[in-house]
Amino acid sequence: MLPTSPRLRRMLIAYAVNELGTWFGYVALAVGVYDHTHSAIATAGLFIARGLLPALLAPLLVTRIERSSRRGGLAALYLLETLLAVGLAVLLWSFWLPGVLVLVAIDGAAAVAATALIRASAAQISDQEGEEAQRQANAMLNVVFMFTFAVGPAIGGLIVHAAGGPVALLMDAVSFAVAGTLLLGLSVHVDAAVGESIRARLGEALRHVQRLPALRSLLITEAVAVVFFASVEPVEVVYAKATLHAGDLGLGLLLGIWGAGAALGALIFARASSRPLGSTLSVGTLCVGIAYLGFAAAPTLAPACAAALVGGIGNGIQWPSLVSAVQRLTPAEMQGRLMSAIGSMTALCPALGFALGGVLTATTSTRVAMLSAGTVATLATGAFLRLWLRGPLREAEQAAVALTLQ
Repeated sequence: MLPTSPRLRRMLIAYAVNELGTWFGYVALAVGVYDHTHSAIATAGLFIARGLLPALLAPLLVTRIERSSRRGGLAALYLLETLLAVGLAVLLWSFWLPGVLVLVAIDGAAAVAATALIRASAAQISDQEGEEAQRQANAMLNVVFMFTFAVGPAIGGLIVHAAGGPVALLMDAVSFAVAGTLLLGLSVHVDAAVGESIRARLGEALRHVQRLPALRSLLITEAVAVVFFASVEPVEVVYAKATLHAGDLGLGLLLGIWGAGAALGALIFARASSRPLGSTLSVGTLCVGIAYLGFAAAPTLAPACAAALVGGIGNGIQWPSLVSAVQRLTPAEMQGRLMSAIGSMTALCPALGFALGGVLTATTSTRVAMLSAGTVATLATGAFLRLWLRGPLREAEQAAVALTLQ
């Protein structure tokens, strides 16, 4: 069911269009860099560039835009991404790796900030209609994300195979332009930000995390898990093309099946919203670890696709669990900063994982890299189980309520 608020509907449509186009660019850049360099290190460098700078700049961008009373701050981010996508198409056509890495880093910062502002704005708008509306808005964003995760890579693989990477990037640019147009009149201003410096607002968010030990433990545990989840991403291109000999279409199929599983997992999570978040985090993490172990053992594309389905379902359950838990523990006026913190975590931690995966692949093999990631990710399930069995999420929710009443 679509949200009743016109602003929420526009945000949902813009988010869907942008996420779909982003996958076209993702596949185009991953395949293009590998095809031009035939280097796992260079491919890992692409993902690292998209992680390090965004992790540092995204919270600053979000905080600065929230302080501004002018409309169009979010649309301006999408306009910037439009221009960057066009530039990347040109650099992929006349390949120049340093230029690609620089533009990818800037684009990553804008992308993380835009996604954080979308999620925060959706939470704030729906919060005015009650807790149920907020959960519904969050669930719809998660389903959209996982649905585009399901179909975007497969379509992107087809576009790259048929028309080439630069064309896929130009289509990505169009998606940014459409999203920005839809959000032209949207204000993401936060009234509480007036008169506060960027440093003060970031410090306030940090103190909020420090006051809730369970929230801090949740974020640290997820950060460790994300490092190992992400170590597989730069390996996937080499794994599909060199280990399984499945080509560009095989890579798109693997990513697409993982995405289909993620969409299914998001629906499973939405229907199991009454279950403890610690249990869904644990189950999702375990499924992802099992999938990576399956990749390590798969002799051909078919069993690898089966493993991808399991991992996708786990991904679709695990990530919404984390976002929902953080939102439940965060007051409305602080949603943007905490969502940007999650965005930074999912930019910086993958950068570390990309480096790990690239080094493992270059020094050993893709199967060893998959085995390492699967083993550690499976063991990381124990940390989430501990969070669940000791009940810190429940205690943290009670503490958050108490803090809002002070």
